Amino acid sequence: MNIGSKSKKRVVLPSRPEPPSVEQILEDINRAAPDDPVFSILEQTGPDSRPAESDLESRFQQCRRYLELNERLQEARGQLLQQREELRAAGEQLDKVVAEVKGQTL
Repeated sequence: MNIGSKSKKRVVLPSRPEPPSVEQILEDINRAAPDDPVFSILEQTGPDSRPAESDLESRFQQCRRYLELNERLQEARGQLLQQREELRAAGEQLDKVVAEVKGQTL
């Protein structure tokens, strides 16, 4: 028997607060003092910790290329759906013609 587990009360945690809005974040940043620890951390990291410009540019170009390819894929998907519908309609028409020909030969 495990008597100890029955006597423990569950701790009810408070609900999470709503995340701040963009306006609240911008207001907080604008009210921050220049010696705010966040700004000093950014200065301490220095330029070495930031990605190189060429790396940023290559990532940007990679994202841009991805978006272009995604758009082309969506266009190709639409064309394929249209072609599939045209082929289905042509198949139905062919079935009707074949049935007519079979009916005439009998």
